Amino acid sequence: MDATLDEAAVRTAATVAAALADTPTVPAQAGPADAPVARSAPAAAHAPASAPSAPQHRPVLTELRLSAFGPHRSALFPLGPLTLFAGPSGSGKSQALAAYEALAGLGAGATLEEAFPDPRSRIPDRAVPDAQRRRGFRLGCTVDGPAGPVRLDLAVQAEPTLRIVGERLSQDGRILLATALRDPGRRSVQAAWLTGGAVGVTRAPLPDDRLGTALLPLRVAGATAGQRQVLAAAEQVVVALRSVFPCDPRPDRMRGPAAPGTGRLLGDCANLADVLRRTRHECGTRHALLAEAARTGCAGPVEGLDVREPAGGPVTAVLDRGPARPATELARLGGGELRFLALALVLLTGPGVLAMDPAAELPSAQQALTVLADGFDRGLDRRQSDELLRLALLSCGRGHIRLVAAVGERTAAAARRLPGAAVVDLTA
Repeated sequence: MDATLDEAAVRTAATVAAALADTPTVPAQAGPADAPVARSAPAAAHAPASAPSAPQHRPVLTELRLSAFGPHRSALFPLGPLTLFAGPSGSGKSQALAAYEALAGLGAGATLEEAFPDPRSRIPDRAVPDAQRRRGFRLGCTVDGPAGPVRLDLAVQAEPTLRIVGERLSQDGRILLATALRDPGRRSVQAAWLTGGAVGVTRAPLPDDRLGTALLPLRVAGATAGQRQVLAAAEQVVVALRSVFPCDPRPDRMRGPAAPGTGRLLGDCANLADVLRRTRHECGTRHALLAEAARTGCAGPVEGLDVREPAGGPVTAVLDRGPARPATELARLGGGELRFLALALVLLTGPGVLAMDPAAELPSAQQALTVLADGFDRGLDRRQSDELLRLALLSCGRGHIRLVAAVGERTAAAARRLPGAAVVDLTA
């Protein structure tokens, strides 16, 4: 788990530090729920222009599309290695991240109910139901990787019954998989996927509460060129969606000792002390980098991060204040300090230290971890948010981590001055 910083990363850190030093403080109607998936969504007025990018060697989401989803209507958001959503309260920052997280859950095999526990909150306020009293929303993404750009689009009916009523997987304008609701009385959709050869397409029912794309590797043999194209596209999308870690540190859950466990960080970071125990023993370089970051993000002198491990008892993490000074337990730290430490740890580690389920059939070098962080700078002061931006650019610049986060205006203003950071400005 140990890793050393290369010269390019060091130069990136120096550039970010210099830039931060100069930074000043600073409704729609849903369509019929069973309508086919939209062929394309026009770019939102507030979405930044996307720059040409080099071919992706790791599957990653390069675009998020939302239609009649919360406050978003026909919105298209390009996603880069470091993408920050900014805007006033109610502009849809959290809704965009929730859509990404839901797609990730569906790609990992979650049911629609698990991905959208409160689907009504995703329906636009003024959405009018159709004659059958149906309302819903649409979302989609583009995944780039070794197979080239692949589009996934979903139409979801939220009322009266939560179900996927349309799914489309396509590449270069060619439909590889399409599903449609034919009989509202059945809990299935009719699916058709490319086969090629004499058959052309294969038709079969699929469940209406799961992502059909994630089921294709179990249904397609790969005997024809068409089937192999379908498999390559589906597997690329699934790998990208599974390589996601939603993170929202909860200081109230991080203050107490943690029971010894696997040392894999939970999404709320409640077991931070146990993970620090693991990194101290197994990830010396990264643990040292985290301790260095703590000197900036935590009040008072910090010599290092340590843990207390009574035999068979819970693990307590402490800040080492140096000789002749008592250590400070995490329980005594402020909420901002705890959130800072947790987010810094996430940015400096990888899938092996996070409680997530990446595609085990692919080596980690062929996957890119994406961290989703709503309220990335919540409760942080300027020095803490600046240090997290520095760490994010350092980690994202090396290619193995991507960050999609919602931030406040001060952090967004700082990020706009940094090469390598993209800010999506939302308006109410």
